[in-house]
Amino acid sequence: QTILSRDFREDVDVRSISSAFRSRILIQKLADRMPLKTIGTTSFLWIPFESMYLLAVTKKNVNAALVFEFLYKMEKVFLAYFGGKKQVMNEDIIKSNVALVLELIDEVLDFGYPQNCEADILKTYITTKDLPADAVQQMNKITTGITGAVSWRQEGIMHRKNEVFIDIIENVNMLMSNKGQILSSGVSGKIEMNCFLSGMPECKFGLNDKLMMSGRRAAASSTNNSLQKRAQKAIDIDDINFHQCVRLSKFDSDRTISFIPPDGKFEVMSYRISHLIVPPFRVISPIVREVGKSAIEVKVAIKSVFDRRLFGKKVVIKIPLPSNAAKCKIRVSIGRAKYKPEKGGIIWSIKRFPGSERHNLNAEVQLTQLTDSRKKWDRPPIALAFEVPMYTASGLHVRFLRVVEKKMDYRATKWVRYVSRAGFPEESKNKTEGGFEIRI
Repeated sequence: QTILSRDFREDVDVRSISSAFRSRILIQKLADRMPLKTIGTTSFLWIPFESMYLLAVTKKNVNAALVFEFLYKMEKVFLAYFGGKKQVMNEDIIKSNVALVLELIDEVLDFGYPQNCEADILKTYITTKDLPADAVQQMNKITTGITGAVSWRQEGIMHRKNEVFIDIIENVNMLMSNKGQILSSGVSGKIEMNCFLSGMPECKFGLNDKLMMSGRRAAASSTNNSLQKRAQKAIDIDDINFHQCVRLSKFDSDRTISFIPPDGKFEVMSYRISHLIVPPFRVISPIVREVGKSAIEVKVAIKSVFDRRLFGKKVVIKIPLPSNAAKCKIRVSIGRAKYKPEKGGIIWSIKRFPGSERHNLNAEVQLTQLTDSRKKWDRPPIALAFEVPMYTASGLHVRFLRVVEKKMDYRATKWVRYVSRAGFPEESKNKTEGGFEIRI
């Protein structure tokens, strides 16, 4: 059923639209297989939103990417208002806040055109709390922020300590053969910032992107050996998506990322890299072989390839076993390992894995007799989950970070952190977490 709707141009019938979406898309189970569908002259575009769908309907030839960008922005706005600390939404929350939800929709859309979709700005004048005594003065500032060029940041922000935190988070996706050959690899990463900066600061940072580095090398003297060494470590970024605050013209001209940041936490950019990925761990020639019809021998060695000054944490290796595995005798050189039938194999957990070290697991598995001996074991791959601070599998790193506030002229404290990770996508709510598998 339709929980809430708003018709801006009165060119569609809401009841018939709801019926068509339910009968032609939901009942036919198309909603999870495609993001849009055109029925007659009407286009339906939607995204999943918890146990609901955010749906946009139009009879015009609209920019589909713009519509989806708006729907995801609306999702963030609703979560910022109603999601709480757990960032959870449901149908009851929407129904109990109908007036506020409609007010938000009317504010972010004008005759169907997206306007201001920044939750922090919206919260300053669409609120459930009482207005303060100096509301008139605040409203003047709010109006300037909404109609100005920097809608994502208010003027007059002050912090006792000016700090900026940058997190480079990479999700590693990799499939390797049992001989250590990389069959497919990729990194999906994002750069998050948490800004506590006063005034209207101008931030600028550079990455070791291949185009950025080559452009700087061409502009510099050919005798600059140190720059040539850095350029050799440059990486090739396949795809980049920026926050709206980033000046794209500046990035296109000299490959520097410059912007006036929102206050607080936000995602500056997301990226994808598929070349020259160096995984933090290698599983060396794993052996899972049958010894007769009643036993399996398991030998797994894992080596960390990062610097010994670093360490991996939350390292979990899932070694699959047949469903008729009964007893396991397991020996490990580090951590703990246990056979868990509900997980489908041996779970080897290591809280802290030092760099440049190799550790082994040996196991003898007793099998029970299968009722259907013709059914063969399909030998699923070994799966690896981990988190390695201060390491990037792609080699991406921040070369410089500058913060300039011309009026206040302060010196900001800067922090940069790197994290590479992978998980078990089938067990994680976050499907973008990455997956690391080794065939056996």
